[in-house]
Amino acid sequence: MNPNEQSLANFQTRVRQMILRFQELKKEGDELRAVIAKNEQDMKQLQAKLTQAENDYQSLKMAKMMEITDGDLENAKGRLAKMIRDVNKCIAILSDEEQ
Repeated sequence: MNPNEQSLANFQTRVRQMILRFQELKKEGDELRAVIAKNEQDMKQLQAKLTQAENDYQSLKMAKMMEITDGDLENAKGRLAKMIRDVNKCIAILSDEEQ
C-alpha cells in the first residue's frame, strides 16, 4: 500500500468514526430532550398542585379566622375588622399602582 492509499484509508476510518460518534451524540441529544420534556411536564403538574395547595391553605386559613366559638365573638369581630383594614390597604396600594 502506497502512502496515498494509506492516507486515504486513514481518512476513511476517521470519517466512519466521526459518523458513528455523531450518531451516538445525536441519540444522546434526543434522549436528553425527552428527559427535559418529561421534567417540564412534571414541573407543570407540581406547579399546579402547589397552586391548588396554596389556595386550599388560604381557604382553610380564612375559615379558621372566621370560626366563631361561644366565647370568641369579640375576638372574631376584631379579626374581621383587621381583615377589612388589610383589604382596604390592598385596595389603596392597587389604586396607587394603577395611577
